Amino acid sequence: MPGTPSIAAILLSQLLAMVLCQAAFAQVDEDRPTTDLPLPEGIPPLPSDEPALCIGEFLTPAQGRALLDRRLRLTTSREDWDAYADDIRQHILRGADLAPLPRRTPLNPIIRDKRSHDGYTVESVALEVVPGYWVSCTLYRPAAASQPSPGDAFPVVLCPNGHGGGRLADYVQIRCANLARLGCIALSLNLFGWGETPDQAVKRQHLYPFALTAQTWTNMRALDFLLSLPGADPARVGVTGFSGGGTQTFLLAALDSRVTLSVPVTMVSAHMFGGCCCESHKPIHRGPGWFTNNVEIAALAPPRPMLIISDGRDWTANTPEVEFPFIRTVYGYYDASNQVANVHLANEGHDYGPSKRKAMYEFLARNWNLDLSGIRDAEGRIDESGVTIEPEADMYTFDEDHPLPGGALTTWEEVEASLRKLQSP
Repeated sequence: MPGTPSIAAILLSQLLAMVLCQAAFAQVDEDRPTTDLPLPEGIPPLPSDEPALCIGEFLTPAQGRALLDRRLRLTTSREDWDAYADDIRQHILRGADLAPLPRRTPLNPIIRDKRSHDGYTVESVALEVVPGYWVSCTLYRPAAASQPSPGDAFPVVLCPNGHGGGRLADYVQIRCANLARLGCIALSLNLFGWGETPDQAVKRQHLYPFALTAQTWTNMRALDFLLSLPGADPARVGVTGFSGGGTQTFLLAALDSRVTLSVPVTMVSAHMFGGCCCESHKPIHRGPGWFTNNVEIAALAPPRPMLIISDGRDWTANTPEVEFPFIRTVYGYYDASNQVANVHLANEGHDYGPSKRKAMYEFLARNWNLDLSGIRDAEGRIDESGVTIEPEADMYTFDEDHPLPGGALTTWEEVEASLRKLQSP
């Protein structure tokens, strides 16, 4: 598939990010309220003078399984899990430096250059997620959503991207366009400062821990935008992404109750915590008296529908035997075991390729009563060929003819200072 990154390229970028982020990280942790701590044997002790970070494959697969087993011995009911989930959410927000949450300011959306294709439209978008910081996005809408009739209701799907090509990549365009052809409004957005597109305001400044803070807040504000659009259905709000976008998917579902359905792809792992600054270089997994992992974070979603997509060639290889049974047990506390599913592709690798997209389309269609006929061929198979792959330059929000607004922030330090002002009394 043209534009689809290789696993080697993604892993190389994550390894580089891990090394550079560790060099860049300099932040003192604060004391955390304590909870019980099911600590696997053999993991490094809690640091005494620096943040407690769990970077990359911080645990062995056996330790990851042990962490989950111990958690299930400690939380055996919905009441237990509700209390634990509330605690972990607070730890994540504090660890991400998002407690308190910033005040919401006007997004001042820029929406321009509508392009019409087979059953859907595409527009270039920018959102001012904090004063002065603009994130570039691509908005996909069903053709009928451009001028909705009274009573029309369209599901919305946020598509955060990982480190494998970003919002302009062919496979991302195919996924978002087909979501629109299914009847959803989809928004694909840049990572913070990754530099994958030339229309980014903050370029090549992703490799700092603040990227985790920025992306988490950006995704919350992106939901604000999606739900403000004419015809947006607040009862059908989805999020899906793969790799680093998968991390953003389960973090957003855990922290934002507006998400009603999630599809994290190739990232729900008991032993892999994410190798990039935007995933694990703030203390969102561990602190004095508490320890969690990405499986427990994903398990903060019940009873809302969730599809976990895994494969046999990365850190999700054990999902059918380890991660999925844990999450299904937690869903069972809510009498919602039928609301969570796992599609495991044992012969595939770390991507969001056609078979993974097919599973996602079908999951959304079942849960949201969507008509798949628009993306099926005469034999009933998913057919993505109706999508037009746009040239990258046509998708830029900002260019020579459409410059960044005056006063746009261009460094991560400026963006962080702007966000911190929104947390002041």
